[in-house]
Amino acid sequence: MSEQPKKYADWGLIKRVFGLAHPYRSIFAFAASLSIILAPVAVLRPYLVQRTVDDCIIQSQGEGIGVMIILLVCVLLLQGVLFYMFSYSTSWLGQSVIRDLRVRVFKHINKLRLTYFDNTPIGTSTTRTINDIETINTVFSQGVITIVADVLTLIFVLSIMLYTSWSLTLVCLITLPLLILATYWFKEAVKKAYQVVRTQLSNMNAFLQERITGMRIVQIFNAEEKELQGFQSINKAYTKANLDSIFYYALFFPMVEILSASSLGLMVWYGAKGVISNDVTIGTLVAFPLYLGMLFRPVRMLADKFNSLQMGLVAANRVFEVLDDKSMIKNKGQLQATKLKGDIKFKDVYFSYDQNAAVEDIDNWILKNVNFELNQGKTLAIVGGTGAGKSTIINILNRFYEVHKGQILIDDTPIQEYELLSLRSRIAIVLQDVFLFSGSVLDNITLKDKSISREQVISAAKLIGADRFIQQLPGGYDYQVMERGATLSMGQRQLISFVRALVFDPDILILDEATSAIDPETEGIIQYAIERLISKRTSIIIAHRLSTIQHADKIMVLHQGEVAEIGSHQNLLKIEGGHYRDLVETAYALNSELD
Repeated sequence: MSEQPKKYADWGLIKRVFGLAHPYRSIFAFAASLSIILAPVAVLRPYLVQRTVDDCIIQSQGEGIGVMIILLVCVLLLQGVLFYMFSYSTSWLGQSVIRDLRVRVFKHINKLRLTYFDNTPIGTSTTRTINDIETINTVFSQGVITIVADVLTLIFVLSIMLYTSWSLTLVCLITLPLLILATYWFKEAVKKAYQVVRTQLSNMNAFLQERITGMRIVQIFNAEEKELQGFQSINKAYTKANLDSIFYYALFFPMVEILSASSLGLMVWYGAKGVISNDVTIGTLVAFPLYLGMLFRPVRMLADKFNSLQMGLVAANRVFEVLDDKSMIKNKGQLQATKLKGDIKFKDVYFSYDQNAAVEDIDNWILKNVNFELNQGKTLAIVGGTGAGKSTIINILNRFYEVHKGQILIDDTPIQEYELLSLRSRIAIVLQDVFLFSGSVLDNITLKDKSISREQVISAAKLIGADRFIQQLPGGYDYQVMERGATLSMGQRQLISFVRALVFDPDILILDEATSAIDPETEGIIQYAIERLISKRTSIIIAHRLSTIQHADKIMVLHQGEVAEIGSHQNLLKIEGGHYRDLVETAYALNSELD
């Protein structure tokens, strides 16, 4: 997903970003107060140097020099302590804000509809949650508060310079307009460069995540070289974006040094003439280089801080785009599904993954006028060709997506009337592609639910015949599963997912192609596990294997999103030219050829 740099409404964005700091407003106020105090304290040091030279050294006042040195040391210590407190408080504020924001974004992403994940690369979401949120920290640690501190320092420095010698100050400021122009150019150039850097970083994260996740396919089809070329192209674009931003830094800072040196040269030239003519004191001539350093450093750093602020705002805008995404399933139901009988009804259900699909646009509808009933404790098997809408039935029953038309009822109650989380807690799904997290077998079964004991897990595993294989693993239930269960066979992963479904004791069980990739040797174990799982539960099974579906109470045949046939295995076989009969005859023919 490519993103183009664009201009943001900075003031509105700044207001929203600083709204994030509301829980820490006392620390914010403390840091802001320190920025005000630091400005006058900073100009004391060169002023004391000037007074030391003019009032003590020139006047040969030895005692006064000692007092001035003590004052200078005190000012340095005070400035050091204040600057430490200022830096720490702004950094603490930024880290606290982004810590809260990460939790908020992750919590929000957890509630988004699956359409968000269908349309958004995982790498992009990762960038939003980690990299972009980290960048927001600069708004606080290097942004508005520090910019205010630098501006106040500039005001105090200019004021004391003008008070000390307005003519010498004006001479020193001859190069300032050029510095301001250079700073403005640098700010705008680096802002655009950084926007491209952030975009290229997001693209790289998305590319890497997708290819690493799909590395098995890459290697199976010998696509390593092609993917390497793709990565080299993205990496080259990312490198170029970084080099562009570095180019502006490499050009700007030497330019500032030249202008600063020029100003210092003008100051020495005019100041020396002033000393000779008694218009400028020697103390002033000694103090002014210190003033110039304090004057040029904030101007130079302001450009960088403005860009840090801008990049923080760019990142904030991206994060707020995620938070502003309201594509969530509306959870307005009040009914707690603590225990369900498991009666399921689909009444005139229409569905499309295109949320804006028109009723007359038939090609966009995945499900069309689907009607069926499934009574408590019974099993429904759903069969049909690829794209017929089998898995979609599961998705809308769990309210991962909302139907466009029609109604789905559980126990004669529309599913929208159930509190969403309680409804899903009573429905368990075993998918074809079993996802296991890094961690122990026990954690993958319980999903770290403290209410499920180890004894319950072992009991469930024994019930469906999975305990034997788990006990044979090194460490048994404490065996550490690698990412996505890479060190386990498909059958082993499937058995773990069956145990996971059973320990949550669902009222409705759904098996989505749960036996499609199982070898014949494992099929017997899996079939036994399925029989124990569906016993006395309302169950929906999506499968191609006759051994899995022929004993179901009902078999529903979907064809192009519509219910073509529904009935028992024996009744459907009697339909001449029926879809189910064709599927069975094709399956037997294939088995005969294999034999």
